[in-house]
Amino acid sequence: MNGSADDARALVADIINKLEPDEALANACDLLVCPPFLHIPAVRHAIYGYPKLKFGAQDCSRFENGAYTGDVSASMLKDSACSYVILGHSERRQSCGDTNDIVQQKAERALENDLIPIICVGETEEEREQGKAEEAVLQQLQHSLPPLNDFHQIVIAYEPVWAIGTGKTAGSEDVRHMHALIRGELAKHTKNADKVPILYGGSMKPENAGELLAIDNVDGGLIGGASLKADLFLAIARAA
Repeated sequence: MNGSADDARALVADIINKLEPDEALANACDLLVCPPFLHIPAVRHAIYGYPKLKFGAQDCSRFENGAYTGDVSASMLKDSACSYVILGHSERRQSCGDTNDIVQQKAERALENDLIPIICVGETEEEREQGKAEEAVLQQLQHSLPPLNDFHQIVIAYEPVWAIGTGKTAGSEDVRHMHALIRGELAKHTKNADKVPILYGGSMKPENAGELLAIDNVDGGLIGGASLKADLFLAIARAA
């Protein structure tokens, strides 16, 4: 929840202006920005004519259109030309009461509207200290995934809650282990588990992106603070 519409336009324009001369980078990475709902039209306009930068939303309603004042439906996002939607981010789970069941329902609405859901899972610091990190992540994953057909395209983001916005990152072996665990669980839900991108989110920045992105089963990053500056965002893309 950052910035004005002008800020959003300026950020996207800066990203595109720096990507256009670097065609190799634009072709090597899938690049996505997810602005707040109100800024989606501004971002859509700024991206128009540059299809290599995709855009999506930070959340959607679990309901269809109807008497749900204040909600934004998946069909509205589709109508706004969004391609992706982030669901179950730890801040939504902690601050807004999004349970696994709610995240699952939101993911179903997203798929019904041809949006690609980015489903976030991750343990708190307390769960990690109690040795329950694996249990917490698996439970979230098992109960947040919608029923998947082979053709359904989804993305999973592992974001250890204690590493978001704190400057802390999980150790390489911890990340390797957790991403392998997620890949194994996905194999129980879809034949295409190997094709599901698993992103790491949790204070990824240019200084540590190369190390994190080199880990098995880490297919990209869900970028937080570093996404608010084009140079940092694209430096992570170069690391990828």
